[in-house]
Amino acid sequence: MEIRQKNMQTTLVYAIYMFSNILVAALVIRALLSWFARDPYSPAGKIYGFFIRFTEPIVMPFRKLLSRFNTGMFDFSLLLAMLAIEIGANIICRIILIF
Repeated sequence: MEIRQKNMQTTLVYAIYMFSNILVAALVIRALLSWFARDPYSPAGKIYGFFIRFTEPIVMPFRKLLSRFNTGMFDFSLLLAMLAIEIGANIICRIILIF
């Protein structure tokens, strides 16, 4: 029984880390494509649109939070979202491994 529980914990922790890595990778791809996807009808523009739709629910709260501060022309919401995802995944995995 104890071994089965450890295997479940390990699998769950691995799944959480993989999901967080996928989210962070999607945010990085979104940031990189924002430099190159100028035409929304080009293939790169369509891929960029997909990543916008996929990641905007994650980024929007951080963009609203940062809109209170004057960051100039820089948008740090993606960076803050990546940081929050990594911290959140680490906290959740540590809680799982404690029990």
